[in-house]
Amino acid sequence: VQLQASGGGLAQQGGSLTLSCAASGINFSINTMRWYRQAPGQERELVGTISSAGIATYADSAKGRFTISRNNGRRRLYLQMNSLKPDDTAVYYCNTDSRGRVFWGKGTLVTVSS
Repeated sequence: VQLQASGGGLAQQGGSLTLSCAASGINFSINTMRWYRQAPGQERELVGTISSAGIATYADSAKGRFTISRNNGRRRLYLQMNSLKPDDTAVYYCNTDSRGRVFWGKGTLVTVSS
C-alpha cells in the first residue's frame, strides 16, 4: 500500500491550497480515507474523513474552510483548503486502513504566513 500526499507549499493567510493523495495497493473505492495534520511540537490530529460513498466529516478547525473529496477512478483523495490561517501550518498526511492495518502516506508540508 502506498499513499503519497502532494500539493503542499507556502500560502499567505487567507489564501488557498489543494492537497492531493495518490493511493495504490488498496481497493480505493471502498476505503474510508482521512486527512491528518501535525503541527510543529504538537500531536497529529484528524482533519477530516470521507467515506467510500463520498460523505465527508470535518474537525471543528476545518469546518467551513476545508473540503475533502475523492476521485475513485483516479484513486485520488483531495483536500481543498480555503481561508488559510497560520494555525493551519503543519505537515498533512493521508491515511486509510485495510484488513486491520493502518496506512500512512508521506506527508506534505503546508506553511501559512501571516
